[in-house]
Amino acid sequence: MKVDAHQGLPSDEAARRLETHGPNRLAEAPGRSFFQMVWDQITEPLVLILIGAALLSAVLGEWADVVVILAIVILNALLGASQEQRAEASLAALKKMGAPTARVLRDGRVREVPAEELVPGDVILLEAGDSVPADARILESASLRTDEAALTGESEPVEKGHRPLDPEKVHGLGDLGNLVFNGTTVAYGRGRAVVYATGMETALGQIAGLLADEPQEQTPLQRRMGEVGRTLGLAAGVLVLLVFGMGLIRGEELITMLLTAVSLAVAAIPEGLPAIVTIVLALGVQRMAARRAIIRRLPAVETLGTATVIASDKTGTLTLNRMTVTHLVTAEGELDLSDGSSEAAAAQGAPAVAAVPEATGPDGVLAPTVAWLVAGGALANDSRLEEEDGTVRAIGDPTETALLAVARRLGVSLSRLDRAFPRVAELPFDSDRKRMTTFHRPEAGAEDLVPGITQLGELVAFTKGAPDVVIERCQSILGPDGVRPLKDEDRQKLLAANERLAGQALRVLAVACRAWPAVPDPLEPETAEDELIFLGLMGMLDPPRPEVAQAIREAKGAGIRTIMVTGDHAITAAAIAKRLELVDPGQEPEIISGRELETIDDETLKEKVRTVSVFARVSPEHKLRIVRALKANGAVVAVTGDGVNDAPALKGADIGCAMGITGTDVSRSAADMVLADDNYATIVSAVREGRVIYANIRKAIHYLLSCNIGEIVAIFFGIALGLGSPLTPIQILWVNLVTDGLPALALGVEPAEPGVMERRPRSPKESIFSGGLGWQMLWQGAMIGFLTLGLYWWGLMYLTPGEARTLAFATLAFTQLAHSFNVRSTHASLFQIGWFSNRALLLAVAASALLQVTVLAVPFLAPFFDVVPLSILDLELLLVATVTPWVVVELYKAIRRWVVKEA
Repeated sequence: MKVDAHQGLPSDEAARRLETHGPNRLAEAPGRSFFQMVWDQITEPLVLILIGAALLSAVLGEWADVVVILAIVILNALLGASQEQRAEASLAALKKMGAPTARVLRDGRVREVPAEELVPGDVILLEAGDSVPADARILESASLRTDEAALTGESEPVEKGHRPLDPEKVHGLGDLGNLVFNGTTVAYGRGRAVVYATGMETALGQIAGLLADEPQEQTPLQRRMGEVGRTLGLAAGVLVLLVFGMGLIRGEELITMLLTAVSLAVAAIPEGLPAIVTIVLALGVQRMAARRAIIRRLPAVETLGTATVIASDKTGTLTLNRMTVTHLVTAEGELDLSDGSSEAAAAQGAPAVAAVPEATGPDGVLAPTVAWLVAGGALANDSRLEEEDGTVRAIGDPTETALLAVARRLGVSLSRLDRAFPRVAELPFDSDRKRMTTFHRPEAGAEDLVPGITQLGELVAFTKGAPDVVIERCQSILGPDGVRPLKDEDRQKLLAANERLAGQALRVLAVACRAWPAVPDPLEPETAEDELIFLGLMGMLDPPRPEVAQAIREAKGAGIRTIMVTGDHAITAAAIAKRLELVDPGQEPEIISGRELETIDDETLKEKVRTVSVFARVSPEHKLRIVRALKANGAVVAVTGDGVNDAPALKGADIGCAMGITGTDVSRSAADMVLADDNYATIVSAVREGRVIYANIRKAIHYLLSCNIGEIVAIFFGIALGLGSPLTPIQILWVNLVTDGLPALALGVEPAEPGVMERRPRSPKESIFSGGLGWQMLWQGAMIGFLTLGLYWWGLMYLTPGEARTLAFATLAFTQLAHSFNVRSTHASLFQIGWFSNRALLLAVAASALLQVTVLAVPFLAPFFDVVPLSILDLELLLVATVTPWVVVELYKAIRRWVVKEA
């Protein structure tokens, strides 16, 4: 890099390189403007058809139609765009600052500069708590470890050093022990490194670059609504041409037939459908927001309802991303501090020693063996816990902070412990000897915290490290009756306990101590860490989130398969998979590693993903391959994650769910949904919400299209039979906009039907009209149409043409309102559902009915809507026609339930 490691770059050279390489930041895609969001809403197929209808109406001079249609289009576009803008604003509020400054060596002096100004060749200084501002090669280090969970998925900090690597042992970012990477944090120790890559050239930048190559997928709902729009557009076009041609053949005037054809096209297209779908989705988004989920694109919440696979990251998503001590082993036995019972622990393998029933005695004081063990783990420790406003913040290596946390959990005051045992010397951790030792002088209060400690001597040294190494250097063991010789039998039991805990994917540390009259001189590990007194073992892991197991079970019951895709080690991933029941109890999960993924082609992977539950040690490119393989099998894939390494897969999935608290800016920007509380169970709530929303959209479509079919039947057959159109264009628009709109919207908030999470996910290729919905719309719409046409024909026979048209107008409106109650369920009776379980629908029907009565009854509106007063006989016929759809459909449902029951 042409730099002096002790002087750093000269300032003028740094400025020149900054000009050459550019700022040290990731390239960001420009955000969509509000105009672009509105434009995306307007270019939906159904909306384009509406705009076409408005233009045709304008050509024909039907300006009332133009105003109404364009009002609907504008309302729909503004609603959708404003929701997207609110989601982006919420996302921006979640963003955290990265590494705004960096300590760099320039001109022989240490300076603090903005991280954006770093250039290749800069020598940076790192210490615990720092964010790594760029990719760099380590020049020197002291116990340096970095947390790379956000980049690789590795849950434990990675040890870093300056020595060259063996190429045979490098299989991914997690194996590059002499490099540090932008976007990671220093968990422990300190170091000096030379920057070799900045901005988009870093590992983080290359992952961000994958996002630009991954196209934005349409959601299943967008695809279905596009199909509906194209189908309705084609149907409307065919009907217009058919009626127009038929009218000309019958000798009708050209202008008259154009107006009639337009009225029929208006009848065929549910003008309010785009707005209603948008509003229903927006209401669902609001409900999700109350559950701490931010939906960035409206259709995304419905997509979760179709999910067949959830591909989840492990660290921070399925687990807490917080190392936690779950097992203590002393000479007395084993103490299980996990949520599982002692019976569950025993079922995993016979304990090497008897279980310790309680950590404390009847007086609430810690058992001596436990007190010595947790105190030793907390004192041989370079991390700390800071409490501010009731919140505890861990600073330092996650393994060491776990030792502090367990001491605090068991009632040990860490501040008192530090005062009672001041440190006087230390031997730092070294990866070759795999242990560290600290020397302490017991002061006032030491005996209260660690009973019997002052009897050892002037100084006490605490050693912690790898169990096999520490046990080998012990010659005594602390038991309930004090210190006694360590026998071979004891060693075998302790090593067996270590092996068993490690087999459960726990990271195990051993703690020992030794008395000294003074600090040994010279202070060397070979003498200072010998003839130790064994205190115990501490087993820890990054535990599963408490709510995740139940969420996975619920997802499984809904026919949704959950797989784990992680950058962590296979043994750790397998243990978490078994705890969360990703596989059946008693089964070992099948695991594919990133190294194996490199050797198999896409076709083989496509077959493997059908059964494999765990993918370990994978890179971002691997995650994307896995998502594509799942989608190639026809799965609807939801991907969850919080790290930079998850971002390409989040974008490539059908729906990406990023974590809002622990998630990185890159992952949140790539996701469709951001979980503000990082709660995995929220994903399952979203699946449920998505299914309810889709069911309610189908109900709205059922209602709107069956009503529109009724209008088409009435108008088409009226013209075909030579009776003329039963309704004027403005009457058709009024019915579509007001009488249809409010009830359809109320159907969008219909409560979930029982068993919504006990059904298999619907196929992504399934038509929106599947399950007999298309047939039901046809015959129910035909019923409404022929009822309307029948009363229109009766009116032409016995009343004036104005009364006949008014009766048809009223019949069409009120039969549709009655029909809205039918579509609340395709099979359950209204008496089973409950008349008052959807109060919004009652209010909507009442409001629509009131509006319709107002149009019919208020004299000054009569000329505009072309209506006349109705007689008592007309009103009686209208009442019979209104209740007919409800009676007929209730009988149909009863017969259908009886047939199903008999079958």
